[in-house]
Amino acid sequence: MVLRDLRHLSAGRRALACCLRALVVACLLWTPNLSAEPFAANDTSWEGTSELLAVARAALGAQRVELVGTLDWEALTLADGLLVLHPESALNYDEASAFMRAGGRLALLDDYGKGDALLQHFQIRRVSAPLRPARMLRDNPRYAVAVPSTSHSGGLDQGRHPMVAGVRELVTNHPMALTHPNLTPVLEIPALGEPSATLALTGVIATRGRLLVMSDPSAVINLMLRYPGNREFAGGLVEYLVEDDTWGARGGKLYIATGSFRQRGSFGGRDSLTEQLREQLAGASELLDNLHDDGLPGTLALFFAVIAAGAGLFWLGQKTLRTYRRLLPRYASALPMVAQGGVAGRAAVLAAPGTHRALPLLELQAALLEGLSHQLGLSSRAPESEVLQEIDRQSALSRPSSGLLRSLLEEMKRAELAVTASQPLRLSNERLERIRADVVRILDEVENSRQGRSP
Repeated sequence: MVLRDLRHLSAGRRALACCLRALVVACLLWTPNLSAEPFAANDTSWEGTSELLAVARAALGAQRVELVGTLDWEALTLADGLLVLHPESALNYDEASAFMRAGGRLALLDDYGKGDALLQHFQIRRVSAPLRPARMLRDNPRYAVAVPSTSHSGGLDQGRHPMVAGVRELVTNHPMALTHPNLTPVLEIPALGEPSATLALTGVIATRGRLLVMSDPSAVINLMLRYPGNREFAGGLVEYLVEDDTWGARGGKLYIATGSFRQRGSFGGRDSLTEQLREQLAGASELLDNLHDDGLPGTLALFFAVIAAGAGLFWLGQKTLRTYRRLLPRYASALPMVAQGGVAGRAAVLAAPGTHRALPLLELQAALLEGLSHQLGLSSRAPESEVLQEIDRQSALSRPSSGLLRSLLEEMKRAELAVTASQPLRLSNERLERIRADVVRILDEVENSRQGRSP
């Protein structure tokens, strides 16, 4: 007993140690994000885009530039422009497409974010940047220098895109490249020994809207806007997103969304039950994708760790504080009544749930014949026929009681045959009680008859 208690206490201590270790690991893994997200427009550090925001406000005015933590598609109009940097959730393709088909302009600057889902709808693929760019900063290919693309048609130089008219060169920062068979290149990275790579491209959507894609959002962070070409590109990008089009004046707002912004609503107010359901399903799918890619958020992981540790401590407390019930050794345990002899053991056997229903009836048969033989002065082993003859000879029972006795004996014989043949017997508790009462009444009548004849 003492050894078992010590082993149990040792196991409890090990379980407590595991729970505490899990809690400590969770606390270590959960480190609150005290710094802003990369590319955040209100971040003035080197990786923020506060300088880009300043360029936009200087060009358009503060009232026409709006930062959004939740992108409300219903609030957008066809005159507006939307600038998305490094989205951490997939852009809603249906709403983005409807926005651009109506005449809106969308610029997506993304390399390793979730913008790839939208690009696939437009057959745009992200590929690796050249390993040997023609020009690079500090002889590092990760800082390749891009230049404006020049389109050619019929052997004639068609010039560069107006958005990069003032850009001589742009310094990249760990860029990716883009491929598409039809869209117009805007910036490219010249390479040595391999084809030039497209850094940014644009295209017309449904003859009205515009889509601009650039595979290096880091080119417009605060650190990179110190280069003149990068700042010129930022200014040209802002003007491009809200400038007038061939189909009419625009002059709307510029919405800027970065990182882990949310989305809601439907462009043009196409809100319906189906749209709401689709939005909820898209949100659930996005949450599952984020959990698959990034794992549980730190706060949620800490919450689950606390729950697990609390459950472990509760289990441990129950186990360690529980009083043990001393077990009685087998050799000292009481003998079950069914294993005992005598009247108590026989009664336990007859009352057991698995006992054949005929056995109590046969017990009454034996008691009836034995009692009649004793009262009539016969041997305790006298057969049934001899008992019946003696009853008739002594007129020990009335005619109704004699008929009842014979009927009971016949029923008891059928029960005996059922036991021998291992067949079920329908015998209710009420019927068994009536038979018992009849047996007692017959024995009493024979006893009274015998006492009436004695002198």
